Amino acid sequence: MTERGKKIIAGTPMGTFGTPEHLQGAALFLMSDLAKFVTGVTIPIDGGFNAYAGV
Repeated sequence: MTERGKKIIAGTPMGTFGTPEHLQGAALFLMSDLAKFVTGVTIPIDGGFNAYAGV
């Protein structure tokens, strides 16, 4: 892993990079009727990175 990759993982509470499978829950939610009133939002699927990155 590169130094940049190590730094990213060190700041990610889940301790790993995401996989395409991690997107499934959000994708299914957004395609369902449960999200019919959801507009203009960003759903972070980042293992907690934003919470610890000062973003």
